[in-house]
Amino acid sequence: MQENENIELTTEEKFAAVTTLKKRLEDDFIALGSLLSEIKRTKAFRLRGYTAFGEFVEGEYNMSRGFASRLITIHDLFVEEMDVNETRLTGIGLDRLSIIKPVVKDCPRDEAEEWIGKAEQLTTTELREEVRTARDQEKKKTNKEIFVEQWIERMVTVFNCSVKELQYKLAIYFHDRDLDEVKDKIRTSQRQIEEAGDL
Repeated sequence: MQENENIELTTEEKFAAVTTLKKRLEDDFIALGSLLSEIKRTKAFRLRGYTAFGEFVEGEYNMSRGFASRLITIHDLFVEEMDVNETRLTGIGLDRLSIIKPVVKDCPRDEAEEWIGKAEQLTTTELREEVRTARDQEKKKTNKEIFVEQWIERMVTVFNCSVKELQYKLAIYFHDRDLDEVKDKIRTSQRQIEEAGDL
């Protein structure tokens, strides 16, 4: 008679097991992301009879498409594009890299490096709050930015052209103007608009 292998774990043993398994995942997520990235890029999943990568990871590994995509994007951004040391990334961990990914992917290299440094130093909660604050600041537009966007949209509609074509038309318009006179007129109009509280 075979013994029952499903031994009941105590609550503390369950906590310890989660920590161990999470550590194992944290140690291997870069390598796993690298392999999945290559399989997706080369379409090697077709060798197993799948027509789509998502179907492949779900069918072969019981892994959600979202999680596989997360591993791939983390690998491709931090390893392939930014060439960050893999040991350093493993030390930061998948969760924290996922938190900073939205702000890192579109920022200059020096800013990206600052975010990686924050991911190494801050708690997950603190890091999430830093990212939230940064993204909120990006979303906030000044009244001047809103005014300019509305003006460009209006002019593009009036002239029935692209923004690039509008710039060309403005260059033509200002080409032979007295720029000192234009500057004075703009200064006066700007003062009136700002005093009226429109900006």
